[in-house]
Amino acid sequence: MRSMTGYGRGVVERGEVRATVDVRTVNHRFLDLKLRGGPIPAAVEDAIAARVRSAVERGAVTISVHLAGGTPGGMRIDTQAAARVHRVLADLAARLAIPGPDLALVLAQPGVVIAGDPLDDAGAAVALDAVDAALVQLDAMRTAEGAALAAELRLRLDELVAIRAHIALFAAAVPQHVARRQLERVRRLSEDAGIDAGIDPNRLAQEVALLADRADVTEELVRLVSHLDQARGLLDAAGAVGRRLDFLVQEIGRELNTIGSKSALAELTAAVVDAKAMLEKVLDR
Repeated sequence: MRSMTGYGRGVVERGEVRATVDVRTVNHRFLDLKLRGGPIPAAVEDAIAARVRSAVERGAVTISVHLAGGTPGGMRIDTQAAARVHRVLADLAARLAIPGPDLALVLAQPGVVIAGDPLDDAGAAVALDAVDAALVQLDAMRTAEGAALAAELRLRLDELVAIRAHIALFAAAVPQHVARRQLERVRRLSEDAGIDAGIDPNRLAQEVALLADRADVTEELVRLVSHLDQARGLLDAAGAVGRRLDFLVQEIGRELNTIGSKSALAELTAAVVDAKAMLEKVLDR
């Protein structure tokens, strides 16, 4: 089990090129990939996306790519931009009655000097190596956090298993409770009416059986065991299990709601409330 949240950084320097890649992931229903950084050739973007998809099944993934260096001979000056900058600065200097701009000031303005492109074939290879390094670190963090999360969830699910056992014990006492309550009700009605009801044991047994059948939660308890076992099994599974775990948690909640609605014992109702409170802690994680 891996956490959906993680961070990784890869830094690779080779020759004149240095690539720094940061990868961040947060929870998301699908794989949502965002690539940030300077202009990156489409082929390199596709290669980065392919690497991410092979390492991350789902989640909102943000990759920041920073490249430095490149071939010094690739540096050039945009003469048109330099002329515009010089014209604006010279006009401003004249208005302020100060000396005009020198060459260093013009070259320091954005867009005048264009650095060489570090993403030639060698630069692209450095960038991809940095992506690989960042993904390795990301996987290590997500695995570590996933293990910690799985340990906590296992404790919660184990507590739910224990509460389910209590619910089963209380449910087994329901028929006896229903029979006693029905008998007391008949006797009380007879006393209030001042008559001898002459209780028919067979008729009473039929009524008790009908009420007990309505309160029976055997099927819900069987499904609850299955859902809890599957949920605990997912904690040891590799890869993304969030969706399946979410589904099972919802199903566990449904079974608990049904058991609560059929409850004929205060103790059974209290146990269901405890189980739902514990399930909320699982949902919060």
